[in-house]
Parts: sequence; structure tokens; C-alpha cells
Amino acid sequence: MVCDCRIAELKHHVGERVRLEGWLVRLRQGGGVAFLQVRDGSGVCQCVLESNKEEAFEAASGLTQESALAVTGDVRADERAPGGYEIAVSALDVVHVAQEYPITPKSHGVEFLMSHRHLWLRSQRQATLLKIRHTIIQSCRAFFDERGFVLIDTPVLVPGAGEDTQTLFPVNYFDRDVYLAQTGQLYLESACMALGKVYCLGPTFRAEKSKTRRHLTEFWMLEPEIAYADLDDVVQLAEDMICRIVGDVVRRHEDDLRSLGRDPDALRLVQAPFARITYSEAVEILHSDETQEKLAMELAEARDQLTLLEAEQKQKAGELEQTSKPWKREKITNRLHEISDEQEELKRQIRNIPQHMELARQFEWGKDLGGSDETIISRHFEGPVFVTDYPIEAKAFYMKRSDDDPRCVRNVDLLAPQGYGEVIGGSQREDNLDVLVEQMRAKGLDPNDYDWYLDLRRYGSVPHGGFGLGVERALTWICGLKHVREAIPFPRTMGRIEP
Repeated sequence: MVCDCRIAELKHHVGERVRLEGWLVRLRQGGGVAFLQVRDGSGVCQCVLESNKEEAFEAASGLTQESALAVTGDVRADERAPGGYEIAVSALDVVHVAQEYPITPKSHGVEFLMSHRHLWLRSQRQATLLKIRHTIIQSCRAFFDERGFVLIDTPVLVPGAGEDTQTLFPVNYFDRDVYLAQTGQLYLESACMALGKVYCLGPTFRAEKSKTRRHLTEFWMLEPEIAYADLDDVVQLAEDMICRIVGDVVRRHEDDLRSLGRDPDALRLVQAPFARITYSEAVEILHSDETQEKLAMELAEARDQLTLLEAEQKQKAGELEQTSKPWKREKITNRLHEISDEQEELKRQIRNIPQHMELARQFEWGKDLGGSDETIISRHFEGPVFVTDYPIEAKAFYMKRSDDDPRCVRNVDLLAPQGYGEVIGGSQREDNLDVLVEQMRAKGLDPNDYDWYLDLRRYGSVPHGGFGLGVERALTWICGLKHVREAIPFPRTMGRIEP
């Protein structure tokens, strides 16, 4: 009896005959044996085909990378095989012989890979990231479902700004100018007054002309909103959610994290309670001598690492000239590409660190924290850190003015450790109608454009609040990625709208 099986299920079918459908990653032949690496979306499996299976062996010889095929054979355990199991092939069906595949096992430049993103997703690293992204979203949904939250789908087309007018994407809507949503929050507040505890998950858009490693123009945001809540309630909810997400990822993806070069033990240190400081205390950190000393040390370390890489690059180039073995040349060439990427990153750090030192030294109270500021602050803490009570001029119109300091609002940003910056932004919302109208006008917004939103303060206004989690930024931090563009299937940035 033959059963259909996926690679992730092979461990349950040792000694049984199975049929596996997938795509060819790599083919190696020699000594009358063909080794086929096959992937099916759940994993990669080695399939061993001997030449005495003449018809199947001949069919395998004509296969190219990414050809579609189905193999039938017996499952056996083998520690040397990827995943610990392999298939002794008895039959092979060729579904489709692929044309010459543009993405080969050698290294490619980022621009090339991004232009072939629709194919790059098939690589093991990118597929792993998509699986972890799925777990993060699934974990968030389970967290809120278990706590009695109701999912609300908020509109993508909106009549006005949800954050600021400078980052709106205009859309012609039946000869009327509307915009792509920056956030679902304003609509969530409406639903919150009906249901008490709600959340949304969907795409949001910001027309920020930024090319940093943290920015996308289209990204996914998870946003909860709770009635009868103050800032402390919002902070507690965010902390509980992050602990749940990180715990679920480590539990389900420990081996995947290691394959990405991410140490799961570092994530196990993400435990409540998180550190909590005010914006004013964050400014003190930026101005401190300790910060200047840390940055100077980072600069020296980057220069030392660059020197070591230059020496290794010279050594590998010599080895490449001296060998003619294809497998060895490919291995050395791949390492040279890696060295080049690492050098570019170090050169970027060497250029930027002196600027960051000066920006930190000259930072003025009242400005919003930038990416370099967040990186500096987060590196003073081993785990995530909450920063609260920002200046009112630096934040959105809907945030509640602080009773203790009228210069500030009752808001919070969660900065991820190891320099990954903000992953959550939230606040207690302004529930006083007159104050909210005043803040709208101060931000250059016309209250008449938000009359429906102001109704929430006219009819049963209560303290309430919430936050937004950027799914891609969370994935970037959890997986230790260098750039947020790998954290979304099809990234949209200033310079990219294809594929």
C-alpha cells in the first residue's frame, strides 16, 4: 500500500512505502546512484535512486533544478540525510521539466533576488521566514481570541489621515480624493465602544520617502483596542502579547531559527517584566558619556572586523586560483560573496556610527526618536524596553495629554533589543472632546473631516487605548534579519513595486 505523504510527515512512515510530490532542488549522480534533493513546502528530503531502476534513473538524468516530480519509495531513517530521513526510490514520475532556472545555488545580488522574488520564495531560507511569519500571526490571533477580543476588518480606503498628512497615499475614488489607510485605529475605536475589546489585522500604507532597513511603504499591522483602559493596561497587554509570540516561535521553530543564524536562547531571555523608561530618561541616555563610549567601541570593533575580512578575502581569492574542482570553487565563490556582503555592512556601520554619535550628543528634547536613537537606547537593555510619555508635538493628535506633564502624551513605544528599534507603538486615547478638537487643529487637521470620529467623544466617551504591532518589524527582530524586506512575501519600498 502506498500513501501520499509530505516531507514533514516522513518520521511517521519509516519502513512504509509513500508517494511524495514536489520540486527538484539539486541532482547529484555517481557510482550508479542518483541523489535527488526534493522539496515540497514542508521540508527538504533526499531521495536515493539506484541505476537498476532503469526507467526512473533515465528520467531523473534529464531533470533540471525546480523540475516538478513525484517519487514513490520506502522511507528509512538516516542521520546523514536532511531532516534525518530519506526515500529509497522505486518509481519516479516527471510532472514538468523546468527551463533553466535563474536562481542557482551560487550567490546572487540582492537586487537580482528581489527582482525574482516570486521565485526566491522557493529557497529554504525564504520559505522558513514565511512559516515563522505565519506562526507570529497565528499566535497573535490565538492570544486575542483567548482573551475575548473580536476581530474587526477596517477599511483600506479612508477619507483622511490616521497619523499625519505627510505620509498619505492619495487614490482617485470616483472623482474624489481619498487615501490608503495608515492605520485601522480610528475605526477600531468605534468598534471598541460597541464590543469592548477588538482588534484588526491588515495592510497599512505610509508614503515615507525612506530607504532605511526598517521601512516599507506597505506593511501589515495588528492593532488591538480596549475600552475602560489606561496606559498601564495598554502596556500590560503589549507585554503579554510579545511574550506569547516569542514563546510560540521558539517552541515551534527552534531548528528553523538556528538555520537562519538566530540563537533561540537569546529569545528565551524575552521574559516579563520588560524595562520601562520615560522619553525624558531616554534623552538622558542619548546625552550620556556611556553612550559615546559604547558607540566608540562599536566603531573600533567594526574597523577590526573589516580588517579581518579583508585578510580572509585575500586568502580565499588565492585558494580560488589554485583549485579546479567545481564543488570547491563554488564553495569558495559563495564565501567570497558572503565576505563582500559583510564588508558592505561594516562599511555602512563605519560611515554611520560617527553620525549617530553626533546625533545623540545634539538630540533636543521635543523631537521624535529616530532609528539611530532607538538603536542606541535599546542597546542599554538586555530585553525589550517600553518608552513612555513622549512630547505632544512629536506624536499623533489622538493621544491623551498627560495630567502630570501637559507637554507630554500618554503613549508608549516598545523597542526591541539588539538595536532592532520600535516594534510596537500605542497610547491611551484622548477621550475629552474639547481637548481632542484642540489637538486636531494644532496638527493642522480640520475637525469637520473627523466629525464621525468626534461622535465617539459625544456619546458615552470612556478611557480607552490600544497599540499597533508591525508584523514585519516583529519578524525582522525575532529572526535576526538585516533588512525588513525579507519579512514580507512581496515587499513594497520607494524603489520597488515589482513583482
